[in-house]
Amino acid sequence: MRIAEIIAHPLAIPVAPGEHKTAWGEYSSIGIVVVEIRTDDGLVGWGEALSRKNPRASALLIDEVYSPVLIGQDPTPIGRHWQAMYRQMSGRAGGAGLEAIAALDIALWDILGKSLGQPVHRLLGGMGRRTVAAYASAVSWQAPATAERQLDLCRARGFRSIKLKLGAPVAEAIAWARAVRDRVGPAVELSADANWAFDVADAARLADALYELDFVWLEEPLPPEDVAGYARLAAKTKIRLAAGESEHVASVARDLLASGAVGIFQPDCTRAGGISETRRIADLADAYGVAFAPHVGGGGAVSAAANLQLAAAMPNFRTFECMIFSNALRTELVTAPVGDAAALVDGEVPVPDGPGLGIEIDRPALARLRAK
Repeated sequence: MRIAEIIAHPLAIPVAPGEHKTAWGEYSSIGIVVVEIRTDDGLVGWGEALSRKNPRASALLIDEVYSPVLIGQDPTPIGRHWQAMYRQMSGRAGGAGLEAIAALDIALWDILGKSLGQPVHRLLGGMGRRTVAAYASAVSWQAPATAERQLDLCRARGFRSIKLKLGAPVAEAIAWARAVRDRVGPAVELSADANWAFDVADAARLADALYELDFVWLEEPLPPEDVAGYARLAAKTKIRLAAGESEHVASVARDLLASGAVGIFQPDCTRAGGISETRRIADLADAYGVAFAPHVGGGGAVSAAANLQLAAAMPNFRTFECMIFSNALRTELVTAPVGDAAALVDGEVPVPDGPGLGIEIDRPALARLRAK
């Protein structure tokens, strides 16, 4: 079996006003790249790279830099291929280069699972989970009418855990967190994502308020590279800190994990070098006694499936990010729902159990969603 062809599909969709508003600003569109790897004996593997701003540029990177490394190769030695692709990069690991590798790595795992007739989570030596705990993500910041509708939707669908987006100023963030706690009551688990909005002093003020409101974690209050800041913040507050969606390789994630500042680590396999490297990060987190909660964000259906495979396999898994805003890249791209809020049962989502990623791509949707 040899890799015969690699096709990068840049996809993009508009996002309705207010639906995905964070401390960074409001997303009016979201992009991904879906990768299709074909073998000479007819197998097809699917992968995805999160490429929020310019999926066509990421597709070009896959076509011109990484595909030549893989064409003609046996697809099964995935670790060797990961290293070969990584050597095409220069400088510190991260960004679009690793996201492109992620898509190809995920597709290789999909092929391996299909060739063996097994789901990826079983190939990873999984924990036997058929469903995984999930939280609703994420209630929009500074869009009160949309946020109230989102909260009602979360409760109607049976979510037991909900995440809010928060931002500056800190007094406004605290007031909104208090209003949400009053609205949902004490039985619903709440967490917050600040998307790097604060310095250490304001983050500590917010963290203390969230702890008193019984929030379970505060996510990315500081820029991800500020390891010293996270350590200082952790020493000032009692709430669990979460981070990791901005980490792309284990060798860099190690610094934040070793600091002891975070209690939940959130790598996204469509950013962090695919299933191979995200598994390494999750294992590293486990060695430091830190929980694993994969990030999904604005990703599509392939992302949801791949992150669910990891969620089912990792011993330190805590909860899965189940997105609540409408996203055709997730709901229309596959023939059956995956990682979708509509599929929630008793606060959990099912793990695809078919060979590979356990999904089937809807080819007409793939063509319809292509980035213009």
